[in-house]
Amino acid sequence: MSNLYEAISKGGVTVIPLMGLSVATLACALDRSVFWFQLLRTEARLSHDILEASRYSLVDARAIAERSKSLPLGRFLLAPLKLQQPTPETFRLAMETAGDEEFAKMRKGDKLLETVVALAPLLGLLGTVTGLILTFNNLNIGGGGGSADTTKAAAGIGESLTSTAVGMVVAILALCAFRISVTLQAQQVEYFSKVGGELELIYRQVWYEPFLDEIERASAPEVSLRG
Repeated sequence: MSNLYEAISKGGVTVIPLMGLSVATLACALDRSVFWFQLLRTEARLSHDILEASRYSLVDARAIAERSKSLPLGRFLLAPLKLQQPTPETFRLAMETAGDEEFAKMRKGDKLLETVVALAPLLGLLGTVTGLILTFNNLNIGGGGGSADTTKAAAGIGESLTSTAVGMVVAILALCAFRISVTLQAQQVEYFSKVGGELELIYRQVWYEPFLDEIERASAPEVSLRG
């Protein structure tokens, strides 16, 4: 704690907002870590269970998705399964709408991290400028300044270097968290598209097209009699 206080005192006033940004970055990174851990740990098994069940019973597939609607993939696959005999176009539209909602939730925290990446180096640069100003103000060039002036000048240089270092560290941490989050989001877009496509194909081949064939066969005798 004393080392932290010493670093803040050496870095000047700009280190205080940088500390706030670092806390916000760590909190956001922790929240996203929990979110992605829960999602990645369960989604492969969940998608397998829903797809397998949908080949035999849409009701069972819907029940599995209902039990897992606390997860993004569960909500995504539940959206079309809860419809009553939809057309393939409606089936796909329900998935696309649910997918857009889930992807928006996955981007939670991105704006904060982007702000930290942009703002932290600027605050560090501001601390550098103020530290250099303090340094030059305390340099008594040609005036025979003693050790006290030298000490003050060194303190200004230390403030500028400390604030720059803190700003860069905070920005790097935020950038790493942001890039990891963006990479995982891109992977989820591909995974959702793959699973959604498989579910739509099952619905078309196993449920919708046979249903149309039954209707055509049932109406065929009526057509022949009228002829």
